[in-house]
Amino acid sequence: MATDWYELTKMTQGETVVVERVRMVEKDIAIEGSFALPPLANLPAEDQIFVAAFVRCHGNIRQMEAVFGVSYPTIKNRLNRIGEGLNFVEVMPEPDHNEVLAALERGEITVQQALERMQQ
Repeated sequence: MATDWYELTKMTQGETVVVERVRMVEKDIAIEGSFALPPLANLPAEDQIFVAAFVRCHGNIRQMEAVFGVSYPTIKNRLNRIGEGLNFVEVMPEPDHNEVLAALERGEITVQQALERMQQ
């Protein structure tokens, strides 16, 4: 079962895949619906292997050079290319506490709103 994902990725050849049934083996429960695959699962098999190796190397690009037998710039370029296709994490900017306090001082927001903004 460990290589099933690889075979599935090869079979679909980059086409969009929608999962319609999920089964939790240990609990013998099945869920039906329309589920999109996670972004990493949509990568080509070779890129999935590359990302897995990168994680196993703890992000050490020098180790990646040894594993794949390529140069540092080649590893960096591939990581950049893969990263560009993984726009699944939305990074929210940290709230500017000084700006929040200034808005509170000007009476533009309430104390409760200021607290909520600072906790985001």
